[in-house]
Amino acid sequence: MAAAMAPRVLPLPRQQSFSPPPVPNPFVHPGRLSAGDKLRTVLQGIILLPLRAICIILILLLAWLSASVATCCQPGRGFLPLKGWRRRMIQTTLSGLTRTAYFLMGFQVKVKGKVASLTEAPIFVAAPHSSFFDAIICALTGMPSIVSRAENLSTPVFGTILSSLQPVAVSRQDPDSRKNTVAEITRRALSRGQWPQILIFPEGTCTNRSCLITFKQGAFIPRVPVQPVLLRYPNKLDTVTWTWQGYSFKELCIMTLCQVFTRLEVEFLPVHVPTEEEKNDPILFANRVRQTMANALNVPITDHTFEDCRLMISAGQLTLPMEAGLVEFTKISKKLNLKWNHVREQLDTFAAIASASKGGRIGIEEFAEYLKLPISDVLKELFLLFDRNGDGTIDFREYVIGLSILCNPANTEETIRMAFKLFDMDEDGTITEDEFASIIQSALRLPELDVSVLFKEIDADETGKLSYEEFKNFALKHPEYAKLFTTYLDLQRHQLGVFEEQDTELPKGKHSPARSTAPVSETTPLARNKVCPEGNEEDSSSTSDKKDD
Repeated sequence: MAAAMAPRVLPLPRQQSFSPPPVPNPFVHPGRLSAGDKLRTVLQGIILLPLRAICIILILLLAWLSASVATCCQPGRGFLPLKGWRRRMIQTTLSGLTRTAYFLMGFQVKVKGKVASLTEAPIFVAAPHSSFFDAIICALTGMPSIVSRAENLSTPVFGTILSSLQPVAVSRQDPDSRKNTVAEITRRALSRGQWPQILIFPEGTCTNRSCLITFKQGAFIPRVPVQPVLLRYPNKLDTVTWTWQGYSFKELCIMTLCQVFTRLEVEFLPVHVPTEEEKNDPILFANRVRQTMANALNVPITDHTFEDCRLMISAGQLTLPMEAGLVEFTKISKKLNLKWNHVREQLDTFAAIASASKGGRIGIEEFAEYLKLPISDVLKELFLLFDRNGDGTIDFREYVIGLSILCNPANTEETIRMAFKLFDMDEDGTITEDEFASIIQSALRLPELDVSVLFKEIDADETGKLSYEEFKNFALKHPEYAKLFTTYLDLQRHQLGVFEEQDTELPKGKHSPARSTAPVSETTPLARNKVCPEGNEEDSSSTSDKKDD
């Protein structure tokens, strides 16, 4: 009887930095009003909504008039700071009108801490950014400048009010907009009091306040002290959270105006003065400020960014669950040297594989169907390498990491040539379907396996033979097969190693039962003289490309 092969223990160390985030999706607000909340909102809104709407319109007109007067005939419009009576008018009139508007909308604002002066902190950094109602910070800090899209400045009424704050305008049409924005923020922050303070929401997009996502570096590049500002909405009924998936702007406005009151807490933390180390490293500066704010809020931090929002929207367009596109793009891209467009292309492939599954995840069946191979030990091992958390499925984040760490490094010219050489049994420079089937069937230990569909997909010119260029092009487009091949080689080496260990353990002069009943040449399809010479196993082991991820 043949000796049973010892189970192979896979070393699968996982870097902590690649662990899934504590909050899977900070860009969704699934909360919906109950029947009782809807009835209460309607009854209250019959009286509150029209009255508050009329008051807000009047306040907006007064604010527009004040802003128009303050900016009328302004010298160096937009390039020079407002001074004298113009600046004082903005600080007093607009600040007072904004506070009044929030009071009439039913906001009960509680302020903690002390607002830093311009000399103490030229920049305010506020988080978590979860609503357009976060603008209350402007009224509490003397109407500082803000960062806004250039398109907002042309909006009727609101654009004039916004222009009076002399915002740092961001233009999406300008390819150098990001660089120019950082340069303008730096210029104002280092102006020694000539420009007003700047209010920045470093997250760059709205979240559901369940965590603090990655802070952008714009507020930290000037290397000046910043004052962290925290926002909380401790309400039983949340009508303010404005995320990428949830209530719309109009719905939130109407629901909030229909509430008797809405609680809002604003806390000003002590000014964070950067150390020399933080001045030289804006990422470190931003991360330390974020951690301070997260500790005060008692929420976790994640590495999600606006780019994740874009991937989330793309996932929804591909009929995947929107959260399937969340990969903590900034962290993944830096560690794996990935570009957004490349990850977006991988999302298309992932969607094609996962289309038949539920929940936007790939199971072993979908994985096998995509590779046009049956479920085998080799395929299961490859699937296990992708499945980082061991839940039996592969999500998009695991798929991206797996391709980058496992498949792409294995998909080298050397590996492709080695594979081609293995399949080309008669060494005539081409691979026939019989040669292709022989190796695949032997590798997967399925002698009746039909590989004609996979062969035809590789055979681009339909000649019935695979050239090296066809083989290489297919391998480069489908890096999963490269890792499947190197995994197969690993299994063969492991099997050979077990046989050799069993042989050395037996008394001299006796043969292993495995050897006598099942010769190595029958249990392994490797052409040892071509791919894995007996005396050179150590050298060829590099093809497995096991990266500790």
